[in-house]
Amino acid sequence: MHYSRNLLAATAMALSLFASPQVQAETPADTLVMAWNIDDIISLDPAEIFEFSAAEIAGNSYERLVTYSNDDVSNVYGGAAESWTVSDDGLTLTFKMKEGKTFASGNPMTAEDAVYSLVRAIKLDKSPAFILGQFGLTPDNVEEKIKLIDPMTFSMTMDKAYAPSFVLYCLTATVSSVVDSKLVKEHEVDGDWGYDWLKTNYAGSGPFVIREWRPSEAVILERNDNWTGGDTPAMSRVIYRHIAESAAQRLALEAGDVDVARNLTPEELEALKSNPDIKLQQGAKGAIWYLGMNQKNEYLSRPQVREAMKYLVDYHTIADTIMKGKVTVHQNFLPEGFLGAIPDEPYSFDPAKAKELLAEAGLPDGFSVTMDVRSSGDTPAIAEAIQANMAQAGVNIELIPGDGGQVLTKYRGRAHDIYIGQWGPDYQDPNTNADTFAANDDNSDDAAAKPLAWRNAWQDEGMTKITRDAVLEGDAAVRAKMYEDLQREWVKTSPFVVMFQQIEVQALRKNVEGLQIGPSFDTNFFYTVTKD
Repeated sequence: MHYSRNLLAATAMALSLFASPQVQAETPADTLVMAWNIDDIISLDPAEIFEFSAAEIAGNSYERLVTYSNDDVSNVYGGAAESWTVSDDGLTLTFKMKEGKTFASGNPMTAEDAVYSLVRAIKLDKSPAFILGQFGLTPDNVEEKIKLIDPMTFSMTMDKAYAPSFVLYCLTATVSSVVDSKLVKEHEVDGDWGYDWLKTNYAGSGPFVIREWRPSEAVILERNDNWTGGDTPAMSRVIYRHIAESAAQRLALEAGDVDVARNLTPEELEALKSNPDIKLQQGAKGAIWYLGMNQKNEYLSRPQVREAMKYLVDYHTIADTIMKGKVTVHQNFLPEGFLGAIPDEPYSFDPAKAKELLAEAGLPDGFSVTMDVRSSGDTPAIAEAIQANMAQAGVNIELIPGDGGQVLTKYRGRAHDIYIGQWGPDYQDPNTNADTFAANDDNSDDAAAKPLAWRNAWQDEGMTKITRDAVLEGDAAVRAKMYEDLQREWVKTSPFVVMFQQIEVQALRKNVEGLQIGPSFDTNFFYTVTKD
């Protein structure tokens, strides 16, 4: 990839300005600088990205086959694909790619790139591959199921006639991003599909190019002048500065060293309301906060213990204090706004009820357990509150802090007792959360699919079957009822304690306009940003 010397020099200068929160300088007029905790980034490869920060970055640098409107998620339309048709038997979708699209490298985008991208994701079989694997695509059959028809047309054949809306929403996910096959193939080593290279490099066609990722320091993006998806972005570059502490983010924002702060506490947000140079912007998100209890733990595997834990979170107090203005209480796996979501709150803070359940489980004196906690942002404060809540029933929790990558790696390996964190939908269909929270086809340690139910070593065959049946139901009202009934059973017996739904709040310098907060973690867009 080639960059002009002037642009590189300008970026270097910008970084030098932002090296310390104490510098009192306005950010350059053509540069958007955001303070955010980005220690969860593990990879920049769309076939592997499965974390909040990296997904947002990919959403601004890659184009997916299909997309939807932030203002109306039911408005699904073509991204890299121009159009599509469904065969009479419902098994095959045929996609026509948009003419005239070009990757940042200058290579033209064709159907061959789309086929390569989807096949590559299935062959690599990283965490998000299950989103495509739901359609019967496997490393062994994917090259037969996804076929090039002509330079701008390809087909995808599935194992069942799934609801078309379900399929299309899956193709809005990061894993369906179209990569520059010619560029990636140039960096393949020993048949690795360019995996080692694309973890830290870029091969997309979105409004911005990922220029550099410095772990625990910064991610730098620059404008892609080859982008054809809209008006040319006003910002020449966007810089994510990794600032883990919210207080340091606030100081940098007030000093003018950053344009946006992303992880501020309710107290800091309230204080900023009186600053004439700062404005607040918020939007409802599909992300939910939850606890995951590993069923390999001898105590947490007891049904009465799982239910007792749900009576040992002071939901409304935490929402009204520690997380004031940033969450609403929500206790089921489908966020508000999704088909089949329900507002039920069957649990409230009740230590006495929890003690009764623990006694039924043979643990009248409680037990000790650990909780893995991301050591930044809001997570430690929530975890400490829950630790105090649960101690009232004799459940003694040892908090184990770690950065985002460490905690997630441990969680994905089923090596935790309790995990606390957020989960964001991968696409805007209810199956995205039902499939990960309620379904688990194979609970063995070497399972191919590893949803959250698997991570917590929990399997319910009845709920898995309902989840699988729901994606084949064409009647939206019937399908919604299936998810409602499923959640009312799931909330009682599952090893999950869903607590809150996120409201994202960002603090911006008053001259920043056009920053979009979308409904999902990968739909915050900045290609529309201007600075007055």
